[in-house]
Amino acid sequence: MNAVAPEALRGALDELATVMEGDLVRPADDAYGEARGVWNGMIDVHPAAVARCASTAEVSAAIGVARETGLPIAVRGGGHNVAGLATVHGGLVIDLSLLRTVTVDPERLLVVAGGGALLGDLDAATQAYGLAVPAGVVSETGVAGLTLSGGLGWLRRKHGLTCDNLVAAELVTADGEVVRVDPQSDPELLWGLRGGGGNFGVVTEFTFGAHPVGPEVAFVFCLYPIEHARLVLAAHERIVLASDEISTIAVLGHVPPLDDFAEEIHEAPFVAVLGMYAGPAEDGERALEPLRGLAPVLADLSERMQYVDAQKIYDLDYPAGHRYYWKSTNLPALAGEAIDRLVAHTLGAPSKHSTVDIWLNGGAIERVGDDQTAFSGRGTRYLVNPEANWELPGEDEANVAWARRCLDLLDEYTSGGAYLNFPGFLEEGQALVRASLGSNYARLAELKKRLDRENVFRRNANIEPAA
Repeated sequence: MNAVAPEALRGALDELATVMEGDLVRPADDAYGEARGVWNGMIDVHPAAVARCASTAEVSAAIGVARETGLPIAVRGGGHNVAGLATVHGGLVIDLSLLRTVTVDPERLLVVAGGGALLGDLDAATQAYGLAVPAGVVSETGVAGLTLSGGLGWLRRKHGLTCDNLVAAELVTADGEVVRVDPQSDPELLWGLRGGGGNFGVVTEFTFGAHPVGPEVAFVFCLYPIEHARLVLAAHERIVLASDEISTIAVLGHVPPLDDFAEEIHEAPFVAVLGMYAGPAEDGERALEPLRGLAPVLADLSERMQYVDAQKIYDLDYPAGHRYYWKSTNLPALAGEAIDRLVAHTLGAPSKHSTVDIWLNGGAIERVGDDQTAFSGRGTRYLVNPEANWELPGEDEANVAWARRCLDLLDEYTSGGAYLNFPGFLEEGQALVRASLGSNYARLAELKKRLDRENVFRRNANIEPAA
């Protein structure tokens, strides 16, 4: 695509504005500062325009204008992507935030969510019927980005990834065509949407299968002194792998100075186990009880709670505007020496907000074959996710280096690849994408060639079209 002259660009955008019920926001507009912002405060990008689309037809029109003018495209669902892929400098942001409707068919156990819906929207709608779609762990995350690159959450070992529960979609292609994607109309594209990212078009509507969950669930939230990390993580593995109903995140970090925690333990280094039981709360309390006595306890916030509250338990830890840089890597096992390295690295974090998150997977995730969806690496037991989280721009270099160094320390233990929802800034480019998608990459490249030969949708964990 070749860029057009400035006056032609203005004319094309003016024309787009006339056909939109939503807003077309440009740099001179009062709303521009808010419209261009995303969750990660590190991302300071100035697009040429933000098209807040109110319909699929407007998405199609916006794609057409971008192609006509040569503007690069970014697609914004929730704007929560840590790498800032929901915006693009000098380009057109297709913002789906007006498409947040979620409808539930409780008899068929189906849920339809707009491309701009957040996890909080999804949870509120489904819990009205005692249902849930497996999703992430921060309620302000966008459904779209989470789903298209996998979807790890508190129900994953029982009900799989978010993308495993995707049964149909409405998608706008690079040519502006609106297509229905389901097992009958285009099974190959549905396969690709289950983990292949935003490479194939703009998904304006997702249809999911739902499961009976809640409204009350048992949740474990226990912090132990970090010196017990080996003991806690070994016992945690044994207990969790014995029950697919349990999905957890183990965390290495420092106790935040919040009222929930006694003042005398503020900033104390900890190893924590957080997790949900995907079944009746009474059964869950019994099943989770062993995770509450793994070592001397720093703090125990475990309790029964509403499912929608459990889904928000991490929200306060990730305020919009703070600075974030996350990486991840897959490990087939969590060796004691690797734990020791992670503990030492946590103790040396330049920000006390930073953590190392350890996702113990398996269960329903690994019962799906690696070639059954685009998402790859299902048989890998652990995902280790260093999260550099801090507040001040002057601390960027040290915190980014800390997260990168964490992966270097695990190099001899890793099986390669990453979770593409935790991609850092994708500085590894194609190497990381290829490693993460594994043997599915070549098939995805052929699908990309069919749907987007010119790589119009490249502001993502990009798959290059096959030659």
